Amino acid sequence: MIWLVLALMTAAALFAVLWPLSRRPVAASAAPDVAIYRDQLAEIERDRAAGALGAAEAQAARIEVSRRLLAAAAASPPRQGDAARQSWHRRMVAAAALALVPLAAGSIYLALGSPGLPGQPLAERMQTASEAQSIAALIARVETHLERTPEDGRGWEVIAPVYLRLGRYDDAVRAYRNALRLLGETVQRQADLGEALAAAANGVVTADAKAAFERAAALDGEEIRAQFYLGLAAEQDGRRTDAARLWRKLLSRGPPGAAWIVHVREALARIEDPKSKSGGPSADDMAAAADMAPAERERAVRGMVERLAARLNEDGTDVDGWLRLMRAYMVLGERGKAQAAAAAARRALSNEPDKLRRIEDGAKNFGLDG
Repeated sequence: MIWLVLALMTAAALFAVLWPLSRRPVAASAAPDVAIYRDQLAEIERDRAAGALGAAEAQAARIEVSRRLLAAAAASPPRQGDAARQSWHRRMVAAAALALVPLAAGSIYLALGSPGLPGQPLAERMQTASEAQSIAALIARVETHLERTPEDGRGWEVIAPVYLRLGRYDDAVRAYRNALRLLGETVQRQADLGEALAAAANGVVTADAKAAFERAAALDGEEIRAQFYLGLAAEQDGRRTDAARLWRKLLSRGPPGAAWIVHVREALARIEDPKSKSGGPSADDMAAAADMAPAERERAVRGMVERLAARLNEDGTDVDGWLRLMRAYMVLGERGKAQAAAAAARRALSNEPDKLRRIEDGAKNFGLDG
């Protein structure tokens, strides 16, 4: 429909501009005036012959009429050949405009416009804008209230999940910390804080996030989010056996229709597949490393990290793999290698803004942004 409307608008604009060019110029014919002036000259001669005009008067009248006759002859229409050439030129200009104007307009639109963007009715756009303004106004009012009464724990608890949904993770962490400080510790608040900390770290379960989830699990061993994120922390640390154990336990007691079941199953499948793109150590690797002496265990872990690094050097599109590699190097105390991994990830993902943003956030969380 949009293309039809644009085509009709273009055609109407071209018609308004080209219509005058397509019309032949209508010049006022001078033939009647020429004939009149010639009759006047003949009449002057007749009056001169009849003696009605003197010689001087006849000469003056003849000069004036001749002047008018010359002016009328100069204003006569162009010759047929000249008119045909002018008409042909106008038609060429009109044809060129009809071809080039739509082509140029379409090319500019395809280069600068968004032809694949779905249409949105005006009412829907107005409603979306109104809702956004309403949410922004409500947040502004709550923030103003909290500036005046920063000890209002309930206010911090109300605005914290709003910050989290809007992607303002640092503000969400601050709000959850204030709610915990002012309202006291609960399982829900500790789990919320851990989730906000993990979101702020772009999905990496940091030491602070892990501590919050461990505290939530200590208060209630059945807390689902705490168990899931603790399993994720184990996976990120390379303890895939522990992660699998925690997630299997979740699946064993979870209701079949729960929405979170799908996510847990996907995570479990990821670590149980020995060829998983995660590139981390397999469950067998970790079981074997657990029985090793400390020195051998460290060598085994380093070997796993090196394999992950080698895989990422071949295929650098796995942003989660880069984050795990940076974390592994930091755990091993090799900050230089962690910084090198962050630099390599930036190069590999330079053309993928979303993944690059996750790398930047992860590097900042690990203290590698400098």
